[in-house]
Amino acid sequence: MTDLSHVDGLLTPRSVAVIGASEDVTRIGGRPIAAMLKAGYKGRILSVNPKRETVQGLPCYADIDALPVAPDAALIAVPAKLVPETIVALGRKGCKAATLFSAGFAETGEEGEAAQRELVALAKSCGMRLLGPNTLGVYNVDIGYYGTFSSSLDTGYPLPGNIGIASQSGAFGAHLGALARDRGLGSSILMTTGNEADITVADAIRWMAQSDGIDVICTYMEAVNDAPALLDALDAARAAGKPVIALKSGRSIVGAQAAASHTASLTGDAVVADAVLKAHGAIIVRDSEAMMDIAYVASRKIFPTRDTFGVITVSGGAGIVISDEAERIGFAMPPMPSEAQARLKAVLPYGSPVNPLDCTAQALNDPSLLEKFTRAALEEGGYGAVLCFFTYVAGSPAMSDIILKAVKPLREAYPDRIIAFCALGEPEVLKEYDDQGILIFNDPCRAARAIHAICGFRQATPRAIPSAPPVTLPDTTPDEAGAKEILAGCGIACAPEQAVQTVEEAVAAAGTFGYPVVMKILSPDILHKSDIGAVKLDLGDADAVRAAYTDIGAAVAKHAPDARVSGMLVAKQLSGGVECLMGINRDPAFGPVAVFGLGGIFVELLNDVAVQACPFGAESAREMILSIRGASILKGARGQSAVDIDALAQMLSQLSMFAAGAGDRLVSVDLNPVLALAEGAYALDAVIEMEDR
Repeated sequence: MTDLSHVDGLLTPRSVAVIGASEDVTRIGGRPIAAMLKAGYKGRILSVNPKRETVQGLPCYADIDALPVAPDAALIAVPAKLVPETIVALGRKGCKAATLFSAGFAETGEEGEAAQRELVALAKSCGMRLLGPNTLGVYNVDIGYYGTFSSSLDTGYPLPGNIGIASQSGAFGAHLGALARDRGLGSSILMTTGNEADITVADAIRWMAQSDGIDVICTYMEAVNDAPALLDALDAARAAGKPVIALKSGRSIVGAQAAASHTASLTGDAVVADAVLKAHGAIIVRDSEAMMDIAYVASRKIFPTRDTFGVITVSGGAGIVISDEAERIGFAMPPMPSEAQARLKAVLPYGSPVNPLDCTAQALNDPSLLEKFTRAALEEGGYGAVLCFFTYVAGSPAMSDIILKAVKPLREAYPDRIIAFCALGEPEVLKEYDDQGILIFNDPCRAARAIHAICGFRQATPRAIPSAPPVTLPDTTPDEAGAKEILAGCGIACAPEQAVQTVEEAVAAAGTFGYPVVMKILSPDILHKSDIGAVKLDLGDADAVRAAYTDIGAAVAKHAPDARVSGMLVAKQLSGGVECLMGINRDPAFGPVAVFGLGGIFVELLNDVAVQACPFGAESAREMILSIRGASILKGARGQSAVDIDALAQMLSQLSMFAAGAGDRLVSVDLNPVLALAEGAYALDAVIEMEDR
């Protein structure tokens, strides 16, 4: 198990030193002390300020050396220029973990980055771990510890509970904590990591994954500063059965620039981050409202084994709205068994017992219908989750006792199912349902999305990551023939082809392959050959080959006169099938990432691609291929023949293994097009970009 004792010191300290302690409860050095005193912190607060004998009624020490004990944690609220000597003094005293509120480091530019690196090295030499700098700090509601200067506490303290928050941004992390509080959600732990000079959000997630008191983890990230540690932490949380709900910002150009200036870190491509984090069990959200909705559902610790959705409604219109949303997000709503439909139809002839189960407004006259339809959905429909749209009916004080009496036995009988109401009413009325384990939403679509996220949590099982053998790359970027030769050694098939140096060699090669053929220039300096007319298709005889040879040479002389040319490539022209693309890009955070999509105009018009971190096996590759929206084209849409998806999957997997084994010098690979036929798949073009040795 990973040693997280430094995080223990930050979040569960028995004593804390406040360096730069202030009598003023509105200042950075005063807010934490005031908050801990008000919350009844169970540990010892050690104030340090050479100008005072007491701070907020507590003894104050002139310097760190004067402290009576070595503190478990320290809160540093001094100017940046005083931080190094403060670190040294804390290390000398025996403190092992410090929260550094002070700003003026990597977020300010190159000079600040250098100072931050020196600070980390200094702390390491003292045997100390740092949170920050430029952090808002942490809190632990369960022990009344508030190592933070957040003004969110002015509007109320967070509630104790099983939700933890790990955030790179301090203010946004505190905002999430306040949102949870205002939603009535218990969130005992907040840890904000700031510049992440040392301790990262990955450390916070892993600590929460191991914590007995945390069952749900919410995280906000602007950048991924230690991808292996983050993915390892996500794996640990999934193994512990704890959902991680992740909001990754920096998706837009403006947002990415803001993230870089705010955290002094690179931000990887958002699509890549989504795919990689999701593959390691994270639930990706776009906004804090969705995060709180999902955290609310997850906090009940009910994770159905069946990812199916049943809807009971008193409104046909609401049933349609919910069904539309369920179809949009891919939440399966199978119909009720025919026998159950017949029985419910006999009870309410003008109702709809399919799914949604519409018990109509007649439920106002006969509340027993609510119980009958809900029970049927659970017992006979077998849905993993049911959502009851009872709106103001459930919120009515006159009806709530009747409904609760009917549904409470169902809640007790099916502890492994999610039961939720969409209801409107006074908070104290709705709280009665919530207290009995029935989730309450005021919007049915938000309810469907949140429930779907949790129903899918148990369904996503991690796949074993294959071991990629090392690959030896040439010293410089190869031409197309060289690229294909390298890839062929990794099991990636290409069309029959031959590199030639003269026009007569081209004619002879074409005769060997049989017409029609394709001709291309061979040059490591010309990556997009068709853009300059250096590719010729449908060459049907020797004269066409000769003419193409001349035309290609002239095009290169005109458009790329300085390019290194190693000859021309003659290839058998394959036809039929479906054109696809496969590629590799090196993400700054996650390393080599594979991309798959349909070729030609499909990618440009639809932006329909799937991505996955390398390496992965053929089964994962197949899932990736079939996940694109245009997968039906590969399966044989509108009477067309299906392509060999197994061959495509094998090629994509082999490409991922090549990328993982090639190391950091590999920049990208572009196989476009890959022709998928009824039998087999062939890379018709290949570009490998690499850093020169």
